[in-house]
Amino acid sequence: MNSRVLAGLISSLISQILILIFLIFPPPNPLSITNPSSFSSPSQNLQQSIFPLLRHYLSAADTAAVASLLSISRKRKRAHPTGPDDPDNDDDSNPASRLGRLVPVVIRNPESFSRFFRMKASTFEWLCGLLEPLLDCRDPVGSPLNLPPETRLGIGLFRLATGADYAEISTRFGVSAAVSEFCVRRLCRVLCTNYRFWVGFPTHSELDSVSTRFETLTSLPNCCGVISCTRFNLERGNNNNSDSIATQIVVDSSSRILSIVAGFRGNKNDRQILKSSTLYEDIENGVILNSQRPVIANGVDVPRYLIGNGEYDLLPWLLLPFVDPQIGSVEQNFNNAHRLMYVCWLKANASLRNWGVLNRPIEADYKMGVACIGSCSILHNMLITREDYSAFCNEFDDRILDNNLNVSGLERGLIGEKASVIRKALATRAKK
Repeated sequence: MNSRVLAGLISSLISQILILIFLIFPPPNPLSITNPSSFSSPSQNLQQSIFPLLRHYLSAADTAAVASLLSISRKRKRAHPTGPDDPDNDDDSNPASRLGRLVPVVIRNPESFSRFFRMKASTFEWLCGLLEPLLDCRDPVGSPLNLPPETRLGIGLFRLATGADYAEISTRFGVSAAVSEFCVRRLCRVLCTNYRFWVGFPTHSELDSVSTRFETLTSLPNCCGVISCTRFNLERGNNNNSDSIATQIVVDSSSRILSIVAGFRGNKNDRQILKSSTLYEDIENGVILNSQRPVIANGVDVPRYLIGNGEYDLLPWLLLPFVDPQIGSVEQNFNNAHRLMYVCWLKANASLRNWGVLNRPIEADYKMGVACIGSCSILHNMLITREDYSAFCNEFDDRILDNNLNVSGLERGLIGEKASVIRKALATRAKK
């Protein structure tokens, strides 16, 4: 067997084995991405050391497999002579040839491409190369689709980006509605199963850079994220009965998603969702946000913490704004800093709703609705990493900000008192 073929197959196999390791102990929620250490293991210390390595190697193995398999594919295509008019004379390394397969769906200008797929053409090319080996397999038994990976990806992204129904997708791409649905489900499955580490909670060492960026923004040290919940409507059946999917999201100062838990019924409040999530369990057990070097502020040890709105309880690791602070006080300075950080979460929420499938009631069953939320979240982080802001939203309703921050959270017992002391000490460090 050719050595490049063997290398590609081995890399792909290793990638899948690592994915299985992550999935051996799945979280209780339909989509729950926190620290890799949250998966059950006899030894948390071993887990904390090995999972970041596995995550890194998983990404590297995927990249190696894609590179090898694409190289093999191109060599096979060039194995027979072709003329300039031969329809098979396509060079996959040329972006124009890949995107040309989407014509007439795509109008060749950046604005139209972004509207159809919520990303730049260069990002589409990158994503297609990354996902091609996984999108191009497992067709329905006995019914191969015979669709190039660009078309498969285009169908899935078009559904997520525009919210178009399968009848419209069928017309635009020249395939049946059943094939359209298969491609959408396949893309969501690949993203949520194979690439969910893109929304994984940072490791202990990675949290240092997260908190440093928040401190640069507000002068408040040791903040590791902003947490809140949002709800996406779900349209089910022909009687237009609607439901909603509650989704808990933690973001950093760039609005990158650090943790997402989707799948709770929308009638649960934010406090109930938090306490039912693996994120809460991991923080309470010291698996994440556990720092051996707390910051000293005004003589008080300040641990790593998240900031949230008044829907939550005040905790040492979850700080809320002060209620009715005096004008010009340090408490007001803290609230101003808190408000500035909370904007990062609102931008992430608005950006997710820029994906058409989430900007209206999702026409899908509950499980597929959760998959759409997860897929858009993963794509959101991929785009930020590539500095592609096609789907990013800087605008939001200020009334949402005011409503979320003007709610008084509960301060419960000794834990609440300790949290109150930490918050008052931090208030002295907030920018005026």
